[in-house]
Amino acid sequence: MYDLITVDFDNERPTISGRELHKALEIKTAYKDWFKRMCEYGFAEKTDFNPLNFEQVRFEGNREVKRIITDHKLTISMAKEICMLQRNEKGKKFRQYFIAVEEMWNSPEMIMKRALQIANGNIETLMIENAAQQQQIAELRPKASYYDIVLNRKDLLPISTIAKDFGWSAARLNSYLHEKGVQYKQSDIWLLYQKYAENGYTSTKTHIYDGLDGNTHSKVHTYWTQSGRLFIYELLKADGILPLIEISKKEQ
Repeated sequence: MYDLITVDFDNERPTISGRELHKALEIKTAYKDWFKRMCEYGFAEKTDFNPLNFEQVRFEGNREVKRIITDHKLTISMAKEICMLQRNEKGKKFRQYFIAVEEMWNSPEMIMKRALQIANGNIETLMIENAAQQQQIAELRPKASYYDIVLNRKDLLPISTIAKDFGWSAARLNSYLHEKGVQYKQSDIWLLYQKYAENGYTSTKTHIYDGLDGNTHSKVHTYWTQSGRLFIYELLKADGILPLIEISKKEQ
């Protein structure tokens, strides 16, 4: 039975695509007009549905045409009511399907499974935050010399900028530093091992952003100081790898 329409379970509540439901119910009215009419029954954005925009590309002759398509993520509760409003066998069939999905989602087994996933997710989040905080504390400690202090007052750099000095990609340089035992990856954040964390090579920043789920999230990014840039330079140089500018001078 669970193959009538795709249900997205990767949210706090299961959701479906408004456009998929529109197609499955074989509605003849254009989606944008039909959805607008459905909303007149009292459905509210962020409570019953969330808009979802994506880019559609098609070719008209040799010309590429792009347009933004709007879809909606509907809660199962809203989907059930929409099906009931159709007053036909197709609507009745899908309404029964959504009732079964809801019963499965609210079963004791599924509730316990979600609780365990949340607990495991919280543990991983705490580990990431703790590792990032340890690095931030190390970065705030007094530097060993005036030279380091001066260098750290200059601009911070993303790893991609330093990688370009050598004609490398950020991924390649990150892998190199990992192989050298300089940094490790915690989830999707690169952090320095304790041996290097207190040398003023990096500075972590927390960025706040709005997620597609309508909630505010935070993400930690690691930037390199000028002192860290020189450290990477010396590390690569010891392996016979020079920045592009020095290679060019040698060839002249």
